[in-house]
Amino acid sequence: MLSTPIHFPVSLRSFLALVFLVIAAGCGSNSTPAAATLAPGVPTQAKTAVVAATTVAPTPTITPEPQAVRIDQDGITVAEYQAELAQLQEALQSLGKTLTPEEQRQQVLDNLTDTLLLAQGAFENGFQADDTAVQQAIDALGDAKAVQDWMSQRGYTEATFRGALRRQMAAAWMRDKIAAEVPETAEQIHIRQILTTDPDIANQALEQVKLPGSNFAAYSYQYDLATGGDLGWFPRGYLIQPEVEEAAFKMQPGEISPVIHSSVGYHILQMISREPARLVSPDARRVLQHKALQDWLKTRKEGHKVEVLLP
Repeated sequence: MLSTPIHFPVSLRSFLALVFLVIAAGCGSNSTPAAATLAPGVPTQAKTAVVAATTVAPTPTITPEPQAVRIDQDGITVAEYQAELAQLQEALQSLGKTLTPEEQRQQVLDNLTDTLLLAQGAFENGFQADDTAVQQAIDALGDAKAVQDWMSQRGYTEATFRGALRRQMAAAWMRDKIAAEVPETAEQIHIRQILTTDPDIANQALEQVKLPGSNFAAYSYQYDLATGGDLGWFPRGYLIQPEVEEAAFKMQPGEISPVIHSSVGYHILQMISREPARLVSPDARRVLQHKALQDWLKTRKEGHKVEVLLP
């Protein structure tokens, strides 16, 4: 760990935190060895001996790096995994947080796998990052010596760092593409609720709000003094409790639901209004974008061979 931390801008620190070590698995050479040139005047028998001596020398074989994860034909090396694990442990220490060794292992594997899946998707969709673009990303990191020190202490070489940046650039491009495809408008409903953890109280409340002349909004303030249970406008996929959302979207304006049981308690809903195409709020769109990303990754994993090779 550096004795003095590198103070990159926040966006660049976040970028570096997502960079994964890429070790080349080895490269073969397609060039044909040049024919041996014999000195003039060497007897034929000697020439044969010289040629034999030059051709029997074994060709060095580069041993492939052991892999932690493989997705189809693309691999993530054990060295990458260890480098990313070290970065996670540094981050946990600086934040004063703890994870068990198994939780750390799983988080790193998940992050590396998701990033490789996204990068593969980016290249399949036409993303390109040539050497100039990668160099610009490196230059944007700031102090060259500080970056070099940071790389060295984590086992990066110039080539592996460039490879890691290229892959991370591809993953970020695909992530942004998925997010951008989430519509800015959607069908939305405006709901008010009464929520309690006691089923008997919920049933009593339902009887009260269904009495002729009952004011649902006034009654709901007894259970939520701050907002009166007003959930505001939201699209499909926004609520955490799917059973509540499913019931809500089946309702019509003015309708009151039966008691709905969820993981957080017992709900009674009132539909206030519905719009078929309403501008999605920034908060709701972020939720939908996150869901779209998770759905994309889930589908991608189901359609590709993801192998964890760590013991």
